[in-house]
Amino acid sequence: MPKYVAAIDQGTTSTRFIIFDHGGNIIAIDQKEHQQIYPRPGWVEHDPLEIWAVTRDVVAGALSKSGIAPSEIAAIGITNQRETTVVWEKSTGRPVYNAIVWQDTRTDEICNELAKQGGQDRFRAKTGLPLATYFSGPKIKWILDNVEGARAKAEQGDLLFGTMDTWLIWNLTGEHVTDVTNASRTLLMNLHTLDWDDEILGILDIPRAMLPKIKSSSEVYGAVRSGDLKSIPVAGDLGDQQAALFGQTCFEPGEAKNTYGTGCFMLLNTGEKAVPSSAGLLTTLGYKIGSQPAVYALEGSIAITGALVQWLRDNLGLIEKSSDIEALARTVEDNGGIYFVPAFSGLFAPYWKSNARGVIVGMTRYVNKGHLARAALEATAYQTREVLDAMEADSGVKLTALKVDGGMVFNELLMQFQADVLNVPVIRPRVAETTALGAAYAAGLAVGFWKDYDELRANWAKDREWRPSMDAGTRKKLYSGWKKAVTRTFDWVE
Repeated sequence: MPKYVAAIDQGTTSTRFIIFDHGGNIIAIDQKEHQQIYPRPGWVEHDPLEIWAVTRDVVAGALSKSGIAPSEIAAIGITNQRETTVVWEKSTGRPVYNAIVWQDTRTDEICNELAKQGGQDRFRAKTGLPLATYFSGPKIKWILDNVEGARAKAEQGDLLFGTMDTWLIWNLTGEHVTDVTNASRTLLMNLHTLDWDDEILGILDIPRAMLPKIKSSSEVYGAVRSGDLKSIPVAGDLGDQQAALFGQTCFEPGEAKNTYGTGCFMLLNTGEKAVPSSAGLLTTLGYKIGSQPAVYALEGSIAITGALVQWLRDNLGLIEKSSDIEALARTVEDNGGIYFVPAFSGLFAPYWKSNARGVIVGMTRYVNKGHLARAALEATAYQTREVLDAMEADSGVKLTALKVDGGMVFNELLMQFQADVLNVPVIRPRVAETTALGAAYAAGLAVGFWKDYDELRANWAKDREWRPSMDAGTRKKLYSGWKKAVTRTFDWVE
């Protein structure tokens, strides 16, 4: 019997290949960054061919570090940055344009035009999503409308669309598929039928033949055709945030997790029912395991959290490496009266304002770089609080604790401040790589490597817990300052 399951975790800034054992422990990991391309303000692109090359590199890297023979790997799961859009030629495999990344705001005009009939929530009853530059459908339309010859090729059936999972699975196995979680982020899938919606495709003028087949999150899609992983089944596929929900074993309605990465994403399991949001959240697929019923979630998406730390590092040179942010923030007692609202790509949940832009407010001569660092970290905690308030309003469920994962959860200062601002305990699991773990779990379940949810739950263990220690008056005062600061970002772009 193979002893391991592996996952490709294709993220916004890097790609990783992680090998797990039956206990959900990491045996080997390799990671490599790819280039971020900014052709114009508000435009963000990736090179899909570079990402495919990087994926092959990290697979080779992790295998060589582990000394594991590929035959010892039972299956591969894939998890990915969602909404990022690739369109490529079926005959050659060459992308017709760079991948348009989820943060990209170029489809603003398309979204505004679509909202003229029926408003921003025109497709929400079917898709669970507002009209926003975040989602893939308008990005596909932009490529078909703006890349020479693309629309004609699409209509002849020679172009394929995919989010990053689809692009990688197609390159690995030759199969053109996606899963329900990724499909639910396109603005093109009907939440209730779990199929592409012909009416929306007609309105956006997207040929159905371009779109991948929608599958469950846990089944064998195909075997790898060549390279280091040849013949191993690809058997799990989840968008990164849904994969983290699954990896955190949030299998019961009312269980929630927050992932702190480039952006920040909180998901609450709502069971077999799609709960519509009136508080600015997204209704999305949580996961679907084989032939079992689909499980839905409410999601609050925040565009910029970890990316703000990278911005302080790369654009301002305040720190040398991202992890230095905590030491710099600890040089001061508090934020010095400033708030940093990082609306670099507009505001996502719960506002959905693509015309917002980032602000720093409350500046005085007293403020130094320590205050800037602290305000940047606090911005993540405040944005998370806004999402949690919206979740409690929509679901009627009062959260008793928050499970957290992602790169920023090793920042002790941030995690303590998060517990203080939310007034609930914040819990980090022993394996913080829950995104990759969730994809590995889905793949392992599909091939019988794990038997059931109970086996997965048994793997989950607490590493660290932060309890709130801030008094109610301070919490209220700080948070009302944040709410005031957020309003200063609105309607900046004419």
